[in-house]
Amino acid sequence: MISSVRGRLNRLRRDYAPHEHRPLDGYVATMGAFGVLAGSLAAAARLSGRPVPERPATADIVLISIATHKLSRLIAKDAITSPLRAPFTRFAEPGGSGEINEEVRDQGSSLRHSIGELVSCPFCLAVWVATGLTSGLVFAPRLTRLAATVFTATAASDFLQMAYSLAKEAAEGEPEPADQPAPALAA
Repeated sequence: MISSVRGRLNRLRRDYAPHEHRPLDGYVATMGAFGVLAGSLAAAARLSGRPVPERPATADIVLISIATHKLSRLIAKDAITSPLRAPFTRFAEPGGSGEINEEVRDQGSSLRHSIGELVSCPFCLAVWVATGLTSGLVFAPRLTRLAATVFTATAASDFLQMAYSLAKEAAEGEPEPADQPAPALAA
């Protein structure tokens, strides 16, 4: 049965992207792992009797959203976290503001390739991070809010640092008022 499924996946992969390697079986495994993780978290919440909010508080949604953005970028793009991605990616070039760009390693298994795509893409990683943080609100809400506050404050700081740099560049790039030429008068 497994060889039959693998054969169908191979045909599907060839039909899906005949001129490019797309690790569909790795994607299936990665999606399956996410499904197992999400299902396990839901089962654990039910078995433990933890209350699951019917409607999360708006403040929690905002906190978790901003923290998800920052933590996803930190894991997927930050130079310091590159050792976590190194088994699945290869350094390509600096990405600016402490970030780097990486290429997914094509050699090896399709699972390795799909994990490489996952861990180097903040957009792809966000659903995993959001699932973890949201589950944290069920199992350890105080600790999760504290950790999410750190990442949210860091994200706000990042935007303030960028705004400061842009404002500084704009101020340094403009001539002083005394150095400006007088406007030409219309004839």
